[in-house]
Amino acid sequence: MSMIRDLRAVVRPSRVSLRKDGGMYDATRSPATSSAVVDCAVYRDGRRVETETPLTPHEAVRLARRDGGFVWIGLHEPTEAEFSGIAGEFGLHPLAVEDAVQAHQRPKLERYDDSLFTVFKTIHYVEHDQLDANSEVVESGEVMCFTGRDFFITVRHGGQGSLRALRHRLQDDPELLSKGPSAVLHAIADHVVDGYIAVADAVQDDIDEVETEVFSPGRKGSPRGSDAGRIYQLKREVLEFKRAVSPLLRPMQLLSERPMRLIDPDIQKYFRDVADHLARVQEQVLGFDELLNSILQANLAQASVAQNEDMRKITSWAAIIAVPTMVCGVYGMNFDHMPELHWRYGYPVIMGITVVICLGIHRTLKRNGWL
Repeated sequence: MSMIRDLRAVVRPSRVSLRKDGGMYDATRSPATSSAVVDCAVYRDGRRVETETPLTPHEAVRLARRDGGFVWIGLHEPTEAEFSGIAGEFGLHPLAVEDAVQAHQRPKLERYDDSLFTVFKTIHYVEHDQLDANSEVVESGEVMCFTGRDFFITVRHGGQGSLRALRHRLQDDPELLSKGPSAVLHAIADHVVDGYIAVADAVQDDIDEVETEVFSPGRKGSPRGSDAGRIYQLKREVLEFKRAVSPLLRPMQLLSERPMRLIDPDIQKYFRDVADHLARVQEQVLGFDELLNSILQANLAQASVAQNEDMRKITSWAAIIAVPTMVCGVYGMNFDHMPELHWRYGYPVIMGITVVICLGIHRTLKRNGWL
């Protein structure tokens, strides 16, 4: 049981705050590397078999089948030609191979004769100085995993989500790796879900910032409608996040609840922990969507209220201006016989009455909150 207790310690260090560094998502293979194979190794009794030269996938398969153990092959965006040889070597199902090469798959778990095919979507938080209507908040990638009796194959798509650091941590715990490919599958699942938790915390900060600004009293200098653009952009990014999290919940429940011959029983119980964390993240993401809807509605209501206030002010001033306009219109008519037309004090009296009426209207409208 001490080995199982160490399982969490192996994968938990990958939980980092993405707002401060991108440690979880280190670099992919070097651009100078022509092969899609990032790493290929044989593990026997939980330890990596050291060789004088790097193993090819074919050599690793022969070594594992001859001396026991399992093969872990990591690939990054392989072409169909690059992956066809490996697929044939391990007898991977053509449908799973097609999905792994083409990418853009939803998270899922598929069982074939001698293997499990699992798709994870990795989410990376994109740092930005200031959130605007065009800011990219999250960036997604994919990790496809083929789990067999004596092999484990990962196929990554996207510029983030490297598993190099995770592989090194697992290699530091031979007792855990001795449990075989299912231990690696759990570590990757926990690594991905921990990434979701870190991204959710970062997105929460962005939503809090927008919410504070929307409801800040007397805020000036922000163009009308700019908040709605930022909120809508956040909703789009949260939707992408939701597409990664929600479909994965069912596969994690299957891995944690349904006995599978390719999953070690000691490892299977720890998929429950991953499923629990994933359910919490899903609730958080759904809460983000509802909260953003409320913030957007409040912002639109504020804009409507502001427009109504503008119209009330315009209407009030139009009512005030209507009085001198009417007086001027009356006395602008060219009639010879008009009251007070030839009266010496007619002009100042009319002007005084006009000013008094205008001031009276202004005071009444201001008292009623229209000005």
